[in-house]
Amino acid sequence: MAFFASEPVCKLRSLRSVSLKVPKTVAAKDFYHEVWGLSTVEEDGNRFWLRGTGSDHHILRLEQAEQNGLGSISFALATPQDVDLAAVKLAALGIPLFREPGPLDDAAAGYGLQLVDPEGRLLELSANVHAVVSQEPAGRRALPKKIAHVVLNTVDIDRATDFYTQVLGMRVSDWSEHQMAFLRCNSEHHVIAFNQAPWTSVNHVAYEMQSIDHFMRGIGSLKSHGIAPQWGPGRHGPGDNTFSYFTDPNNLVCEYTSEVAQVDEDSWLCRTWKRTPELSDQWGTAGPPTVSVRSAMAGIADRGYRDLVRPDSDDYFLTAEALHVEAH
Repeated sequence: MAFFASEPVCKLRSLRSVSLKVPKTVAAKDFYHEVWGLSTVEEDGNRFWLRGTGSDHHILRLEQAEQNGLGSISFALATPQDVDLAAVKLAALGIPLFREPGPLDDAAAGYGLQLVDPEGRLLELSANVHAVVSQEPAGRRALPKKIAHVVLNTVDIDRATDFYTQVLGMRVSDWSEHQMAFLRCNSEHHVIAFNQAPWTSVNHVAYEMQSIDHFMRGIGSLKSHGIAPQWGPGRHGPGDNTFSYFTDPNNLVCEYTSEVAQVDEDSWLCRTWKRTPELSDQWGTAGPPTVSVRSAMAGIADRGYRDLVRPDSDDYFLTAEALHVEAH
């Protein structure tokens, strides 16, 4: 099934939060709260909501599951009317909704809908959610501000990119050969990136630090807890952002980053970067990623929500991914 939407269904304002499914929720919550620098704002059994220093009610939600997986990705729309209009346009395109527009059953409340993309990922489009007052980091403490981006493994990078650009209105900022696509929804170089892979899964989640100084202090703070970077510190070519990758108690990859490139829509030229060590890390300080972090970035094959909705078209979901997951 190809996507030839005459216009996007909505205008995304920002990436709001990500929800992760993990077997060890308490251990994950303790890591992100006590070590990573987030603050726990809500708890409900084995569900936890954690915030950064920005204005979002939370940027990370953790929920119980038998294996690692993506719970959902939440994007901000301007108004409830935008949510309702998006629902009408999604229905016209035959894109399955997991939740019709209405009040959200979440700690951040708000009004929104949830749709399922062609690889089974649950995406939330919402408005009027609870906001909090942005807080300046106390002194030079290493506290993440917000989610910078989520990198997703895909079995079909072209179709994934088509869906997120044509349907959701994102723009491609850059390519890393034909291996990665970097997508933006505002002036930040990318909030979503797709990585061509054998199966669908979460590759990693990146958290933006207030400055490069906070970025380095974050690395130092983790080292004081006995946790060393598995790749980094360095500075990427695409996005020009700093990076340092770690793994959490569930072996999901988390990244500290800062100084993400800002895009001027009138002058930005999308380019294709070669995949070379000097462009993966412009500083030349990071060295190669460890074998363990490469394995963690591959993740576990995740069918997501594809079995819980019925799309209008029989070929909506990617069959290559389905065959791979079912074979394993």
